[in-house]
Amino acid sequence: MTDIIDEAPAVRADARRNRALVLAAAQRALAEQGPSVSLAEVARRAGVGAGTVYRHFPTKVDLLEAVMQQRVDRLAALAADRLGSPDPGAAFFAFCHQVVTSTPGNQALCDLVQSDDGWPRALLMSAGERFHRALAALLAAAQREGAVRADIEVSDVLAIFTGCVAIQRVQPTDGGLARAAAMVLDAMRAVPGVTNSAADADLRNEMARRNETEDSAHRCPVCGTGVRHTGTGRRPRYCSAACRQKAHRQRVAATRR
Repeated sequence: MTDIIDEAPAVRADARRNRALVLAAAQRALAEQGPSVSLAEVARRAGVGAGTVYRHFPTKVDLLEAVMQQRVDRLAALAADRLGSPDPGAAFFAFCHQVVTSTPGNQALCDLVQSDDGWPRALLMSAGERFHRALAALLAAAQREGAVRADIEVSDVLAIFTGCVAIQRVQPTDGGLARAAAMVLDAMRAVPGVTNSAADADLRNEMARRNETEDSAHRCPVCGTGVRHTGTGRRPRYCSAACRQKAHRQRVAATRR
């Protein structure tokens, strides 16, 4: 009886170790071969028997969902870990960099889990919610610091991830971030001139109103019409070429008297 009790923890530890081996092997195999990889191939890579794989994951769908859940949970944990960074902006963009550079190899799997073929989603939905909460917190911290545009939302970041991953797939960089993808990520930075905020619009309107006032204050000395200034070069004195010519004729006539 004692031997059975002592043996149980060892059995459970062995089962957990085998499950971890299978998941790690599946992650590599799926990244290389896509969802078409067989469970037998996963078992071979994990160094375990096919029966061990089937005991933990009765179907390939179960294995695919577990692999994807593990990946999403790791990203959520990474985002949560970066929340305590003294530089929230740098932490946010470092996280974005890692998401984009680590996803292309798993794109076939990502495409599969995003399809609407009715396969189980409970685990992925739960993992996805944890990821979204962690990303939202990281984004909010970066925005409070002023490192990220205030009008960026989590849905925008996810869409940017999708676009950057597509760029990574057509511009292989040996694991680095493609230049075009880096440019897309940089579009989220709070740089003057990038956003069209309400404050910017108010400033432009105020400048327009001020220019109109200044223009109306300066009138053509010939006809009295307000002279508009384009904002470049010297302000014109006359409203038109005709008034300029008329003023010239008046000056010439005055010198002949």
